Order: sequence, then structure tokens, then C-alpha cells
Amino acid sequence: MIKLIITDMDGTLLDDRHGLHPDFWTIEEQLHEQGIRFAVASGRQYYNLFEKFEPLKERMIFFAENGTHVMHKGEELYINKLDTKAAHNFIRIGRDIPGVQIVLCCKDTAYVETRDPEFISEIKKYYERLEYIEDLTSIKNDVLKVTICDYRGVETNSYHAFKEFEKDFKVAIAARIFLDITSITANKGNAIREVQKKLGIDTSEIIVFGDYLNDLEMIQNAENSYAMKNAHPEILRTARYITKWDNNENGVLETIRELGLVPNEVKVG
Repeated sequence: MIKLIITDMDGTLLDDRHGLHPDFWTIEEQLHEQGIRFAVASGRQYYNLFEKFEPLKERMIFFAENGTHVMHKGEELYINKLDTKAAHNFIRIGRDIPGVQIVLCCKDTAYVETRDPEFISEIKKYYERLEYIEDLTSIKNDVLKVTICDYRGVETNSYHAFKEFEKDFKVAIAARIFLDITSITANKGNAIREVQKKLGIDTSEIIVFGDYLNDLEMIQNAENSYAMKNAHPEILRTARYITKWDNNENGVLETIRELGLVPNEVKVG
């Protein structure tokens, strides 16, 4: 019996315009009535996820910042911090890479050291709390991750500057233009396992949906793992199942319906 559905956001539950299909609210209600919890696991900030799903704040689980920060009903279920000195080192490296902007993601807010309007417009899609500061390395708050924004494409450009740190830190390609650096043990899969223990939910009772490399551990650790039709090739190879629909075709919602987890009268699309 399925007790928990966990989905990535961008490229998975959301369409390419970062939109949430209006039928989501009806389907989530139907799942809730049957005792199935719904959760999102994203590189986005907790406050961004909370704002997007505010009507469901009392029952949704938020796996934020790529599994470094998990919240439920305003309670912190799990946190996995990044060493502050290491974060400052990654910031200094990032500053030397042409075309790169940096976000220092802390527990209570995120910080940037640029006011570039194009970058700010892009990053505000993912961060509800965002502050400008002249020097990111002056921040001493609890750090969750360092995010590299690289419009030239992280896989072919900035990733190579951080690859050498993969033995000691998690260096995750989160999207074409985003690279997230966290503690070596921080990922969506580990966060989900910790929450499973607290909630008494077995791996066989969970369904996960993902599309990109920051979803890899989540996909690897789930018996009922779905790669989106539009997923990265490695996610497509790793997942047990592949959706028939991509994120612009409401793939998550359509699959939930196809699996018979919601009544037939609930129409999607």
C-alpha cells in the first residue's frame, strides 16, 4: 500500500514555465482522504516551497535545498549542514569562473553578492527569502549549500572546477544552469530515509518522481521510482519506471491517476 508520494519540482511536477497544474489541488485532496501523504523534494528553498503550497502547510512534507532541510508542520525533521569554511572556499572558486553567479543558501535566508537584474529575476523563482550582501564569505550563519548559477551550462563549464571535491562533498548538477554543493551525506535519498524512520513508512510504501541528477539518490533508493519522460539520460537508466508523459503533459499527475491512486472521476489535463 502506498503511503507517501514524493516528487521533484522543476522539470517534474512543474511545467517548463514553473507552473503547477490546477488539478493538483483536487488530486492531493483525494490522496489525503485515502491516507496518502504528498511531499516535494527540491533544490528550492523551504520558504519558496511553503509559499507555493501554503494551503497544504499542515500536511505536506517539504524536502528543501536538495535534502539538506526537511520541514513538516513548521517542525524541522532533518537538517544537514555544509561546513562554513568549505562553503567560503567554494565561493572564492566560483568568483573566478566567467559567467558564474553564486547563491549562499543558509537555513533562514539565501544571500547573493550581485544585483544583476537578469540573475535576480531567475533566482527569485526558487528563493522566497533572498538578501544582497557585499561579501558572501562574511556570512557565518548555518550553511545548507552553495549554488552555482552558470548560464554557459554547468556540465560543460563550471562543474570541472568543483569535480575534485567530490570525494569530500556532494557536487550535484541540479539543472542545466545550476550546480549545488552540499555535505557529502546530503542528498534527497538520505533525507527521505531519515524521515521514513520517523514516520514508520517502508521503502515499498513510497513513490518518487524525478528528472535530473540531484534526484539520483532518491531514484536509486526507492522501489517505486519514476523517471520523467523528459529526464536526464542517467535518471532514465536508473529509475525502475519511466512516465508516459513529460512535465509539460502533467506527467506526475497523469501517472498517479494511471496507477489508480485517485478516483476515476478526477480528470487531469
